[in-house]
Parts: sequence; C-alpha cells; structure tokens
Amino acid sequence: MNKLPDIKSQFPEWYHEVVYQSELADQSPVRGCIVIRPYGTALWENIKDIVDKKIKDTGHHNAIFPLLIPKSFIEREAKHVEGFSPELAVVTIAGGKELDEPYVIRPTSETIIHYMFARWIKSWRDLPLKINQWANVIRWEMRTRPFLRTTEFYWQEGHTAHETLEEALAEVDLMLNEYVDLAENYLAIPVISGTKSEQEKFPGADKTCTFEAIMPDGRALQMGTSHLISQSFAKTFEMRFQNRQGELEYPYLTSWAVTTRLIGAVVMTHGDNKGIIIPPKIAPIQVVIVPILKKDADNNAVLATVQDIAQRLKAHNVRVHVDKNEHETPGAKFYHWELKGVPLRIEVGPRDLEKNQIVVVDRLDSQKKMISLPHFEQEILIALDGLQSQLFDRAKQRRDSMIKSIDKLVTFGPLLEKEGIAVITGWCQRPSCEALLKEYSASIRVLLDQATHNECFNCTNASKCDVIIARSY
Repeated sequence: MNKLPDIKSQFPEWYHEVVYQSELADQSPVRGCIVIRPYGTALWENIKDIVDKKIKDTGHHNAIFPLLIPKSFIEREAKHVEGFSPELAVVTIAGGKELDEPYVIRPTSETIIHYMFARWIKSWRDLPLKINQWANVIRWEMRTRPFLRTTEFYWQEGHTAHETLEEALAEVDLMLNEYVDLAENYLAIPVISGTKSEQEKFPGADKTCTFEAIMPDGRALQMGTSHLISQSFAKTFEMRFQNRQGELEYPYLTSWAVTTRLIGAVVMTHGDNKGIIIPPKIAPIQVVIVPILKKDADNNAVLATVQDIAQRLKAHNVRVHVDKNEHETPGAKFYHWELKGVPLRIEVGPRDLEKNQIVVVDRLDSQKKMISLPHFEQEILIALDGLQSQLFDRAKQRRDSMIKSIDKLVTFGPLLEKEGIAVITGWCQRPSCEALLKEYSASIRVLLDQATHNECFNCTNASKCDVIIARSY
C-alpha cells in the first residue's frame, strides 16, 4: 500500500486515500458513485442497526417504497422541485419505448410517501402515522467525495403525520435528539444542534433542524437533519382526515434522515497518519488477534491459545478477528490493522505464553500493555470503553479549540479558509447579511438558542441570535 498523505498539510488528499486504502470503498465506473466494500458495509450495518433500533423504540415502523417516482409528483410542490431540479435523474425510456410520463429516480421520497399517506389517513384515529424507509437515492452531484457527497447514497428517511402542530414539533425534536445521541455516544463525534436559516432549510419545509460537526480542517459537516414539513405537502396531495369534532383538516408532517455520510464523518474526525480509527461501539472488528509465530517451530500452543482468547471474547459479544495469514510478517499485519482502524490489537507469542500474559495495543496511542492471561476479558472490555471515551474527548477538545468567537465578517471572513476555523457570532437574521457569506464560500450552519453577541456580524443592527458560520462539505 502507498504511504498516506500527511493529514495536517494534505487533508483532502489524505481523506481520499485513506477511504480507499482502508478498504471502506472503491471507485466505480458510474460517475459520482462508489462501491462500498465489505468492511465499509459492515461499518454501515453497525450504524444502521443502532439507528434502526432507535427508530423502532420510538414507535416508528419500516416500510419500502418505489425507487421511481412519477415526475408529476415532484412537480406538484413548487419549492420541492426548485430545490432538487438540478440534481434529478429522469427515466424517459423503458422496455424500448418512450414513457408517456417520465419517472424520477428518487432524490428523496416525500412525494411518493405523502401520496400513500393520503390514501391511508382518513381519521384522527389513523394518527400519528410514523414510517421509516431504508433506501438508496440519486442526486446528480457536480463535485463528489466518497461518502460525503456522492451521486448515489444510502440512508434512512423517516416520515410522520400528526394531528397537531405541537405533536409534529415534538417529533422533530425527538428524532434530532436521537441523532445527537448517535453521533456523540456511538460515533464519538461532538456535534452542535440547532435550526437552519430560511435560506439553508430543506426545500418545502417550514423548519429544518440540524446537527453539525466541525471537521479537523475547520469545515462543517451536516450529519443529518430533522424537518417540520407542516401542511404544505398534505395540501398538495389532498391529505385530509376527520378530526375529533368531525371536521376535515390537514395533518402536520415531518421528515428526518441520516446517510452513509456518517462514515465519512467518522473517518475525518478520528483518523491520523496511520489510517482511520473506528470507535469501538461501531467497529466491524473491535479486537484483532495477531499470533506471533516462529518459523520452523511448533506453534500449536500459540494457535490454541489464540483461539481460546477469541472464543472467550466472543462470549462477551466482542467482535474479534484472528489474523492467521502466514504470508505476512507481524509488522505488516500491524500496519494493515492500524490502517483499518481496529481499536485494539492483541499479540500472543511463545514468550507471552511462558509469562502467562498477552500484549494489548491501543490504536489511539499505540502503547503496549501486558495483561495477565487468566483474567483478561474484563480489562479488554474496560479498554474498549476507555478508547470510546478518549476518542470523543479528543474530538471535542479539538472542535472547541477551532470555534472562535469573532464579532465581524470583515475580520473572520478571510480567516475561514486561511486558519481553518469555524466562527460563533451574532446575526440580525436579514437575508442580505447572510448572502455576503458566499464571498467567502461560507454559510450559516446552525442558529443557536442564545444571543451573546450584541450586533450582527455584518451590519450594526442588533443580533437576534448567535450562529455558527463555517465553510462546509
């Protein structure tokens, strides 16, 4: 494998190389698409399992909707089609014939799902209706990066309908909080949650909430969103129900989603010059065991011990892999598993058996620790928990050091790219001031529920709220 570019001075190059060299993904012959390899798929499945449990535990049910959507459905909602129009992939020929009506390959499924909701919802007794879909979508991106922005990506999209606005708002907050818990307690990524500006919200939504992370290069990454769709789509699709008073009214709708972009977030947040580092809670392999074998010697005792260690860890639900490759040196194996970000490595050789011990190496600091063999399981579990916490604490400390409180755009604008920072500042909430951020390829990432700055970052008007401003992925 080639040496990785330096993570500090060549971050974009490092990211591309580490995604491919660590075997998370490979390039595909389809423009803007990637092949997610088994290791990357296992990582996504671990994240997916956590999210799916959260979705079901909060009263939602999975369903499957068509990949193709009648183009007329997309065009029914003006703001929606305006927001997605440049990214749409349209099917016009099928079965060797031109279609009477073109189909859009779904960029998102609001329209087809709301069409079905209108058929299913007739009475207040049918509410709330809480549906989730795991799916792939197509958005024809001009500039792509593996996992972060691809033409095809994988996600879950939740869609709900409620009797009242209050219930819908509670749903938006509920799922946003579930996402924040996912990011911080499983992915070990500290995030900032809040509301998007009118300019940045989802096309067709009344309100968009987001949770954003600041990457090591100072750019913000939108990790997921939760939207109050309200009644716009309900009116478009004539989705009405009989309320408790016997009158017809429109339900209040929400939608929310996270994608395979989360893999990119994990890679960027925790990686180093050796490769990626995967938090133990989501790692496909939590512990790799490397037997240290002697050439032309009887290694049966070592191999038997290694298998016993693996079985004992599996009994504690630890995801273990034994590297039995006889054609690679131990050093080559160490390099390989460090590149792939396995949290802990166990080494076992003849000398270790003589001392009744194993050698444990932490991926974060590469320090070797000798652990007594008879009672090693608990120490391994403690080490995994400790690494999970260390990764979050390290990421939070770095994130906090990168967010600078600066009052005026004239000061912080030139620093956004040069210094690789994000900024917390004040805003009057006028679109004209927000628009000036484009000159620096930046945007308002989050509106915060606080107002510690007196003036807007651009004009002399009073600030109505604090905002996080950054360049973004």
